[in-house]
Amino acid sequence: MWGWVVVAAERTISGPCRAWPQDSVFIREVLDRIGDKWSVLVISTLGAAPLRYSDLMASVPGISQRMLTVTLKGLERDGLLTRTAFPEVPPRVVYELTDLGRSLLSAVMALASWAAVHHGEVAENRRVHDDVGVGRRKAG
Repeated sequence: MWGWVVVAAERTISGPCRAWPQDSVFIREVLDRIGDKWSVLVISTLGAAPLRYSDLMASVPGISQRMLTVTLKGLERDGLLTRTAFPEVPPRVVYELTDLGRSLLSAVMALASWAAVHHGEVAENRRVHDDVGVGRRKAG
C-alpha cells in the first residue's frame, strides 16, 4: 500500500508582528485604542490645548455624547490623557494629554492628515469597486 506525505510549503513571515512576542494580544489592544477613529480625533484635538468636555464635544464632529465619554475613559485608563474636575458650580471638567499622549500626537496627526488628503480618492475607489469590482486581480 502506498502512503502519501504532504509537505506544507514554507511560510514567509513578514511585517511588524514577527518581532512581537508570541502573546501579542496586549499590543493589538493598544493598537485598537490608538487606532480607533474617535481616539485619533480626540487625541489630535487635544494636541492644541486642554479642553472642557463640551468644547471637545463641539470640536469632534459626529461623535455622540456616549462615544466621547467611552473614548475619554479609555484614553484616561491607558494614561494618554488626564481628567481634572474643578469644584465649581457648575462643575468644570478639563481633559489634557499626558506626556505619553503627546508622544503619540505626531503619529496620530500624520494619520489624520493622510485621511484628510486622501479621503476623496478612497471614496472614489470604493464607488468603482462597488460598481465593477475593480481592484481584484486573478492569479495566473
